Amino acid sequence: MPQRTTERSDFTAFTDFVALASASPDVVGLVLSGSQARQGIATTRSDHDVYVITADDRPALPPALTEGRRSAALDVMALPLSAFRTHGLPGDTYAWDRYAFVHSQVLLDRLDGTITQLVEEKAVLEGLEAHRLVRSELDAYINSLYRSVKSHRDARPAVAHLDAAESVPYLLTVVFALHQRVRPYNKYLLWELEHHPLGAPQWGADVLFPQLRRIVADGDLATQRALFATVERAARQAGHAAVLDSWGSDIDLLRPQT
Repeated sequence: MPQRTTERSDFTAFTDFVALASASPDVVGLVLSGSQARQGIATTRSDHDVYVITADDRPALPPALTEGRRSAALDVMALPLSAFRTHGLPGDTYAWDRYAFVHSQVLLDRLDGTITQLVEEKAVLEGLEAHRLVRSELDAYINSLYRSVKSHRDARPAVAHLDAAESVPYLLTVVFALHQRVRPYNKYLLWELEHHPLGAPQWGADVLFPQLRRIVADGDLATQRALFATVERAARQAGHAAVLDSWGSDIDLLRPQT
């Protein structure tokens, strides 16, 4: 019974905040993100992540909305419209926050669709942006993988493991960018693969996720090579042969050994 009371109290705090923010002329947009915006992820401990977008001529959060901005029920981030336009995009200090807008919910848009449009733009990678991201992150992935494989060759499994683990974020960015998708936070990776699959069987949750776990667990060389072969095929098909070929004969070390 106390747990139900807490859930109801947290939801009331959220709905009260949304009502108060929506009534303020200083607020031009509200966006719900986090676990509460993604079906099946929220738990009894999940707060409500809310982005509050204010008018540029009134950039500060109205005083009535400052209390309880970060609590068990609420995690509020306030941004003036000018800052929200670039928030989470390449070059922004908060570029890491971009996935927050994938599957997010626009609760208020006083600007005739502008807030909705900005959220939609953040939630996907357009063609040229995706192509550039794959090109840069593929090279970084190969670099970490190459270091890991060389350390395995030289009987240094401990450091090989570290480089293997370091390669995974680059790898995931590449895989999702190949599909013009923003890489999920680790918390949502399995959920994303299961509920919004990337299509081909090799990217399925039952295939990709166990491979990632094995690499992170011990840097298994055979698993790294097998996954690289899958990535290489997809990257070549997407027009990134130049990045792969720039590694010359060194790339042979990364492929499965017969």
